[in-house]
Amino acid sequence: MTHETAAASIGHAPLVIEPVASARAKSRFIMFPWQVYAGNPAWVPPLLSERKRTFDPAVNPFFKHAEVQLFVARRGSQDAGTIAAIVNHAYTSVQHEDVGFFGFFEVRRDAEAAAALLAAAEDWLRARGLRTVRGPINFATDNESGLLLDAFDQPPILMTAYNPPYYREYIEGAGYSKAMDWYAYMLDRAHLGGGATDALPPKLLRTVEIARRRSGATFRKVRMNEFAAELGRVRTIYNRAWERNYSFVPMDDDEIDYMAAGLKSIIDPDLVFIAEVHGEPVGVSISLPDYNQVLQHINGRLLPFGWLRVLRERSHIDTARVFAMGIVPEYRQRGIDAVFYFETFKEGVRKGYQRAELSLIVENNLPMRRVIEGLGAWINKTYRIYEKRLP
Repeated sequence: MTHETAAASIGHAPLVIEPVASARAKSRFIMFPWQVYAGNPAWVPPLLSERKRTFDPAVNPFFKHAEVQLFVARRGSQDAGTIAAIVNHAYTSVQHEDVGFFGFFEVRRDAEAAAALLAAAEDWLRARGLRTVRGPINFATDNESGLLLDAFDQPPILMTAYNPPYYREYIEGAGYSKAMDWYAYMLDRAHLGGGATDALPPKLLRTVEIARRRSGATFRKVRMNEFAAELGRVRTIYNRAWERNYSFVPMDDDEIDYMAAGLKSIIDPDLVFIAEVHGEPVGVSISLPDYNQVLQHINGRLLPFGWLRVLRERSHIDTARVFAMGIVPEYRQRGIDAVFYFETFKEGVRKGYQRAELSLIVENNLPMRRVIEGLGAWINKTYRIYEKRLP
């Protein structure tokens, strides 16, 4: 069976939209993507254990400041689609916008089900005083966000979204329009003479040397033996460096700890850098090995044998993702970002990585885009956040 036929409509049984109100229904919600993407070689199944943690209010601190309602579309005994309606009170407080969100939108080839799911989320948000809805955003923009618009034949890089091409038709057909695009840039050693650092553009190398002298910053790798203290430094940088970013919401200690717990086991310490001035952190760059190259083969399950495959194949990961980079406002425009990219590239070459995805970069972040394009990277994927004003 191809992924085209697997995602096809399940017939003409009456359509019902139901709110998820039981553990069994939530389990069906979580498992539904396996039906949509059956036979699709590009899809990477999420880890079921992590997905269950994501939806557990007792575990995920996002629920401390958010309301979430899950909906399932059904035709007879079969599921046709899913969606989450999200009120992020931290967002409305920080951004002062009457905006709600939808996420975890998955649907078979069923235009009626897609429209009904989006309408259910809109009605739920409208009833809570929201006047605009944006998405797809899986809870917050530091999670999987945006609708993939191209490169459907390529597997997603770690912690990025993937969807069939027909989702765009369904979302735009429901009255949604572009709010913002995000880009995933690709940098490949093969395009740089095999990857030697002296093959980087001379202008970038000069910028790096000037930045080292003039920024007053020193650059070091993360210290895993003092992980808790490093988390505090990262949080300080994050909440200052990203505060003017599109859809930014500051993270508290619990949210930083939750994210770090999910990343600690996959971090490559040689690819995480902190910039300091007089011992104070002013910038951070976090790159992660693309564990999706392993997860693609274990079907979402670590037990009983998934762990063995992870251990066996992680040494073959040849791609990294530049996951997060931020510099506090008073130290921007000093070339610190160029030094981060240079150090990451140098370490990546040393460790045998062949390519890196730099993502996600919001389209209006022109200074960062200029630096990235100066490296020789190109836009490989585009993700779109949609919005709709609720009457």
